[in-house]
Amino acid sequence: MVFLAEFTVMTPDPGLIFWTTLVFATLYFLLTKFAFKPIAEALKSREDSIADALASAENARKAMANLKSENEALLVQAREERSQILKEAKETKDAIVAEARTKAKEEAMKIQTSALAEIENQKRAAIQEIKTQSAQMALSIAEKVIRKELQSNEENVRLVKSLVDDIKMN
Repeated sequence: MVFLAEFTVMTPDPGLIFWTTLVFATLYFLLTKFAFKPIAEALKSREDSIADALASAENARKAMANLKSENEALLVQAREERSQILKEAKETKDAIVAEARTKAKEEAMKIQTSALAEIENQKRAAIQEIKTQSAQMALSIAEKVIRKELQSNEENVRLVKSLVDDIKMN
C-alpha cells in the first residue's frame, strides 16, 4: 500500500526535509570540493589580473605623464637652442657686416690717401716743370735782352754775373 501523504506547503513532511537536507549537504560538499575552489581561484586570478592591469595602466599613465613633461622640456630646450643659434647667427652677421664696413672704409682711406699722394706728386711735378720752363723762358728772354745790352755796357756784365750767381744758389 502506498501511502500518499498529503502535502501542503505549510506543513512539510519530515522525510522530505531530511532528504532535501541530505541532498543539499551532499551537493554543497561536492560543490565546495570541486567547484567553489576552482571558481574562487578563477575569481581571485581574475581579480589579481584586473589589479595588475589597473596597476599597469596607472604606471603607463604615469610614464605617459613623464614622457609628456620630458617632451615639453625638450621642446622648451629646443626653442631656447633655436633662439640661441639665431642670436649667434645675427651676431655673426653683424660682426661680418661691421668688419666688411671697416675694411671698406680702410680700403677707401688707402685709395684716397694714395690718390691724394699721387695728386700731390703730380702737382709737385707740374710745378717743378712750370718752374723749369719759366726759368728756361726767363733765361732765354734775359739772354736775348742781355746780349743786346751787354754789347756796350760793362755794368751790365757785372749784373749778369750777379744774377747767374743768385740762380746757382737757388
